[in-house]
Amino acid sequence: MARHLFQPIDPGTPRPLRFEFDGAEITARRNDTVLAAVLASRERCGVNEFDGGGRAGFCLMGSCQECTMWDEDGRRLRGCMTEAREGLRLRSRPHCGSD
Repeated sequence: MARHLFQPIDPGTPRPLRFEFDGAEITARRNDTVLAAVLASRERCGVNEFDGGGRAGFCLMGSCQECTMWDEDGRRLRGCMTEAREGLRLRSRPHCGSD
C-alpha cells in the first residue's frame, strides 16, 4: 500500500464523502479540506506549470496557491481552504475549450 503525504490521526475513521478529482473518485471525512482528502489518496494535487514537478500545497493556509484547483464550472479555488463536499467535481488544471 502506498504511503501518501497526509496520514490520518485515526485511520479507522469512516470516509463517507465522495468527490471526483481529475476523473478519479476521492473519499473524505467530514470537515476535511479538499487538499487533505486528495493528498491522503495520492502523492500530489497537480503539476507545476513551470517545471512539470508535482504540486502538493505548501502553506496550507490559502496564501501560496500551490493547491489551486478548478471546479466543473471553471471557478478557481484553493484546495486547502475548501471543505470537501459530496459530489464535487474538481480538476488540477483549468478547463480548456475542448474539454
